[in-house]
Amino acid sequence: MIVAAAQFTPVAGDIEANVRTMAELIRSAGADGARLVVFPELALTGYEPTLVHRDAGLRLAEDDERLVPLRDACRSAAAAAVVNGPVRTADGRPGITSLVLGPDGGLLTRYDKRRLYGLEREVFAAGERDGRFALDGVRFALATCYDNRFPEVAERAAADGCRVYLASSVLTLDNDSFEKVYPVRARDFGLDVVLSNVLGRNETGECGGASGAWGPDGERIADAGTADPGYALVEVGV
Repeated sequence: MIVAAAQFTPVAGDIEANVRTMAELIRSAGADGARLVVFPELALTGYEPTLVHRDAGLRLAEDDERLVPLRDACRSAAAAAVVNGPVRTADGRPGITSLVLGPDGGLLTRYDKRRLYGLEREVFAAGERDGRFALDGVRFALATCYDNRFPEVAERAAADGCRVYLASSVLTLDNDSFEKVYPVRARDFGLDVVLSNVLGRNETGECGGASGAWGPDGERIADAGTADPGYALVEVGV
């Protein structure tokens, strides 16, 4: 199966603009053979916790009408997508939520980030369950940014039969996760690790993309580079 690790610079607080960009990336990656497209953390709004805290209109529902273009893009591309944004939880606060839209546009699963970092703890509700889904016979695990600092997340994924570990993240230029986290999780637990990281400036700092993947031996097998929006394609689960 081919997975696309996507990257772009979200427009802060503009869900409609970001959805348009993401829908275009889904269609383009699908045309290039991708069966799944993974987007960065809070791609729907940009990584802007303060803005999400101030503006209740930036909190989405699972069936939010603003996500219809993404559902349509998945159907037209025959591809699934991991779409991350502030999605309302039962206690009224949003989670940092990955909605996995299937190739038919329906919801395959929802994962709320479990390990919140810094200001996130004041704005968002932490999740309570690990994220899992299957597509074309391949079992996937979901994790979001700071989650990946905890090796037990990948350990549980491998023990649960997952072959591919999907990380939606916001990593600044000085972040050491490219050397000390993602390749280590891949190597230590025998997983394909696919990272989607944002481009550009946001509330946490300047981010430089480099979305891509590491194979089960910990070696880089795909890299979208640090300059341009787009995606890296990688074959996983083989």
